[in-house]
Amino acid sequence: MTNARIDSTTLSNGVKMPWFGLGVWKVKDDGEAERTVASAIEEGYRLIDTAAAYNNETGVGAGIRNSGIARDEIFITTKIWNAHQGYESTLTAFEDSRRKLGVEVVDLLLIHWPVKDKYTETWRALEKLYRDGYVRAIGVSNFQIHHLQDVIASGEVVPMVNQVEYHPLLTQQELHSFAKSNNIQLMAWSPLMQGNLDQSILAEIGAKYGKSPAQVVLRWDLQNEVVTIPKSINPVRLKENADIFDFALTPEEVAQISALNRDHRYGPDPDNFNF
Repeated sequence: MTNARIDSTTLSNGVKMPWFGLGVWKVKDDGEAERTVASAIEEGYRLIDTAAAYNNETGVGAGIRNSGIARDEIFITTKIWNAHQGYESTLTAFEDSRRKLGVEVVDLLLIHWPVKDKYTETWRALEKLYRDGYVRAIGVSNFQIHHLQDVIASGEVVPMVNQVEYHPLLTQQELHSFAKSNNIQLMAWSPLMQGNLDQSILAEIGAKYGKSPAQVVLRWDLQNEVVTIPKSINPVRLKENADIFDFALTPEEVAQISALNRDHRYGPDPDNFNF
């Protein structure tokens, strides 16, 4: 395993977070999550991203415990679901997640979606958990600029991370710029466009380096300084996704991939979502 696979970004509070990890959306909690997490850790993954809404925190926790890797070497992210938002209900939901994961401290806790009239109260609860030492870092997911501005204006802590849909067809450049200017680390979900990788430029660039279109996209994420968490339950694909540290795209290639942007979402629009 190369050290590059576990290279880290440093969040605004000094906490180190791996650039690359595993997403487990839709991974079942019937042994599949436990096996997948253990396989990923064996391949060198050190960031595991789950959520209460994925219903697999128990399996994720078991996979981490059974990996043989020390807890403090694994970075665990989970999220507060929409139905649990609000101050007291967030604190309760966090305890439930912590129990299922089987950990004392969660590395990163996110608000899953910006539920109208609730997310600022939810953020207040995250700030308390952070101050009390139950989470090492706090952030948000699927927040647009105006949501971030609300939280920054009403809260005491600026979110350290914003996890959003991010890929070559949805580069979110304005949001990315706002995040950078406020020292908020952008993190990509659905980085592989749910498998819709049939763009000729990705194949052309991949052929040059002996890499797949998926590997090219994940490398593009990293060179844009975006944490990326591709999901797979296939051990071969897990290995392939992580094999992106032995080549680098040229600035021209990065720009060519970014030019694919169509503001196209495969997931919900945070401003038009039925919470």
